[in-house]
Amino acid sequence: MWATDNSQNWHALFVVTGQEEVIKKALEDAFGDEVKLLVPKREIRERKAGKWRLVKRNLFPGYILLKGSITLEAYNRIKKIPLAVNLLKSEEGPLKIEEKELEVLNILMDNEDGNIGISTVFKEGEKVKVNSGPLVGLEGHIQGVDTRKGRARVKISFLGEERIVQLGIDLVDKTCNNG
Repeated sequence: MWATDNSQNWHALFVVTGQEEVIKKALEDAFGDEVKLLVPKREIRERKAGKWRLVKRNLFPGYILLKGSITLEAYNRIKKIPLAVNLLKSEEGPLKIEEKELEVLNILMDNEDGNIGISTVFKEGEKVKVNSGPLVGLEGHIQGVDTRKGRARVKISFLGEERIVQLGIDLVDKTCNNG
């Protein structure tokens, strides 16, 4: 159902990959404070020219998360923005991101800018224990660890489907944490 009240649900806007920040800026200009816009990012380490550096990459390339009341008029304003491909919707209107999907995202993005930082983890046999960072308490979602790249493969539900995303980790030796 197209919003007629002031409901504050989260929705997903499918956009041209690589243009998320440009489209987010155009949406901010078009809507002002009417909606909250978020392009979730993750910090990971990448190696370039033999040096490791911390970079931010989009968590869901091609998506902008939008919180606010989406009326038919607001939907038409979105459609006028170049490169904003489509608001995900069903027969009833804009597709709402379910609360249970938002729970994990809210834990991971514990800050206003939507950035997922680096977690500190150690391996204990085949188990992964998280000491600090956004993955604390989400060990059950970790599917694997790439120690060479410093990344954890994490399974999260987004828009009704399971996705594996790579998040940055600092892998520490367990013996360093026994003190």
